Amino acid sequence: RAWGGTVDGVNRAAPPPVWTVANLRHVVSLVRRGRNPAATVYDSIGPDFFLAPAPGWLNLGLWEGPAGEDAAEAACRRLVETLAAPLPAGGDVVDVGNGLGAGDPVIAAAVRPRSLVAVNITESQLRAGRERLAAAGARRVAGDACRLPLADGVADGVISVEAAFHFASRRRFFEEARRVLRPGGLLAVSDIPTVRRPRTPLELASGVSQLRVWGLRPSAAAGPAAILREVERAGFVDVRAELVGDRVYPQALALTRTRLARDRSAPRSHRLAARLALAQLELLWRRRLIDYLLLWARVPA
Repeated sequence: RAWGGTVDGVNRAAPPPVWTVANLRHVVSLVRRGRNPAATVYDSIGPDFFLAPAPGWLNLGLWEGPAGEDAAEAACRRLVETLAAPLPAGGDVVDVGNGLGAGDPVIAAAVRPRSLVAVNITESQLRAGRERLAAAGARRVAGDACRLPLADGVADGVISVEAAFHFASRRRFFEEARRVLRPGGLLAVSDIPTVRRPRTPLELASGVSQLRVWGLRPSAAAGPAAILREVERAGFVDVRAELVGDRVYPQALALTRTRLARDRSAPRSHRLAARLALAQLELLWRRRLIDYLLLWARVPA
């Protein structure tokens, strides 16, 4: 029941509904996956996700020091800056799976690109991020990472921040990135690899649950070495990779735990679901089933 008005002379905004149509589609997708699971997940989360590290940011961040509200946005920006730094300055850059667009002004400031194209299969995110994309001078393109709606050899850099595990196939994404890049062009990706297979029923249940909740295919569970092999098979050289989970998960999980303990703005059912998902992700990290990968690779000149 929606309500609002004043209580004791103080304006009280109507609380969010317990369930939206997007939330229900998300629940149904846990049983029957739709054609676009990533869009289903992020339509459900919406542009104002109550556990987002900072407004407009959905990545886990690259942290320096302990977790805290005052450090969250800086950590998210640092992740994008670190990944974007090697991209060719002044070139044409494509940001694939750009989320709500908060990272695109950071890319624009780091690279000063001649052009910046933001490709996202979730059209609601492109709409929600249009002001950020305009500030970055970026062009919005609705499209699939595995079938990029771009011509051959039109980019000097392709960047994808914490999105590759959502793509239908990493291999096809790497092949598409290779196709649209010019000779000497650079690919920059952050990803969540699976370091080892589950060994206990609890580990298996946590892993499968995370795959379903986030709309991921079983192929999303790929190890760092397998991901690097796919990059090389797509035709990239000078592949450089770094595992940085110790600068990502402890702080991001601690921030989320603190938020859940004190935030009462979201419906109770949403908070309960978030607590369960957090416990599962903490288990996967604590037992080192997952890590966090930064990867750069170049097209032969």
